[in-house]
Amino acid sequence: MNNDSDLQIAGDILEVPHLLQPAKEHPTTVAEFIGLAREIAADRAAWEHLVEYDATTRWYHRLRTGPGYEVWLLSWVPGQGSGRHDHGRSSGVLTVLGGELTEHGARGPRTLAPGTQHVFAPGYSHEVVNDSLDGAVSLHVYFPGLTEMPMHDMPRCTPDLLEPVTA
Repeated sequence: MNNDSDLQIAGDILEVPHLLQPAKEHPTTVAEFIGLAREIAADRAAWEHLVEYDATTRWYHRLRTGPGYEVWLLSWVPGQGSGRHDHGRSSGVLTVLGGELTEHGARGPRTLAPGTQHVFAPGYSHEVVNDSLDGAVSLHVYFPGLTEMPMHDMPRCTPDLLEPVTA
């Protein structure tokens, strides 16, 4: 029987710095941005006290910024909507935190319930509306950070570039 441990055979990994992976400073893949949105959504104590409802205009609050991305918290009173728009060169992850929203896209309306995540690529055109009788809250992660949000008067047919993800 050999009494050598794996540590004795391989040596101390901390003594071999080239084998260590550098710690990531921020998300870099779509899956990591989805994970970031889920992590923030799960930490209700970090954002719930910030939510306000404003009947005159859509309320929003930038929660976080990082290298190449930003995170926004939005509230929606019944009847409020975004208007048809795209996000310029930014991709995004929309996560419904509470209430219910309706997304109007190229494939028609779809209901986004709490926990639903919708991932979209640059140029994706849609309108988000609170068609329910209760308030709603959503989280939006944009990468790179949102620098433009062109509005569209007429519905623009752009394909759904990515499907929604249900948690």
